[in-house]
Amino acid sequence: MHRLPIAIFGLACACLPSLGSAQVTLYEQENFHGRSFAVNATISNLDRHGFNDRASSIIVERGDWQVCEDAEFRGRCIVLRPGQYASLRSMDMNNRISSLRRVGHGSNYAYAPPPPPVPPYPYYPHYGEALYTANVTSVHAVMGPPEQRCWVEQQQVAAPSGPNVGGAILGGVLGGVLGHQIGGGTGRTVATAVGAVAGTAVGANVNRGTQTYTQDVQRCASVPGSGQVAYWDVTYVFHGRTHRTELSFAPGPTISVNGRGEPRV
Repeated sequence: MHRLPIAIFGLACACLPSLGSAQVTLYEQENFHGRSFAVNATISNLDRHGFNDRASSIIVERGDWQVCEDAEFRGRCIVLRPGQYASLRSMDMNNRISSLRRVGHGSNYAYAPPPPPVPPYPYYPHYGEALYTANVTSVHAVMGPPEQRCWVEQQQVAAPSGPNVGGAILGGVLGGVLGHQIGGGTGRTVATAVGAVAGTAVGANVNRGTQTYTQDVQRCASVPGSGQVAYWDVTYVFHGRTHRTELSFAPGPTISVNGRGEPRV
């Protein structure tokens, strides 16, 4: 008389482990945002579940999963190892997944590159986890550093010019001639040498001064108020307790949380 309910209860218990947590979660938007779809078993056509060609990011909890462009595992397929794939664009699978299934480790399949070593996103919804609504009390945008803009402008630079070589030669000749006309004998020779030296010094400094030229100079300055939002500091209340968290987007008047008050967005 009670065999049927007992059998049903036993079947339900047998199914519970597979429903405890999703092995794969698909998200409509990048960085695990938007509508999600949890998967625990082979799906040959996502169109039957309203998620065909909609996945932009994926979290693989466990196992190796093959995702394919077409239904029935046709078209281009790749295998994803456990990890958080914040964007499917890099592997050219954005909004293209139509079927997926778990495959044996080490099988002869085309494996996708492992996801980059970025801090895991902690707030994605967990399959089978009860969610609640918490009221957001304040949201503050935390700005990053201001933008720095650079440009190149021309600047005049003055520098000392070199000695006048031609003037030095001419001054030396003229000084020697003038010196030669002074005195006689040995004195004339000395006067000639002194005159040549003096004339060279004077001629070398004729028209000597500063030389001006133009050069390119790079200048940079910070633009006030040009910084981008780094994150949103969010305060919310759940079960009478105040919580704070940092989100990459501005939430609405409420956010979803689990039973411990942790965000699930």
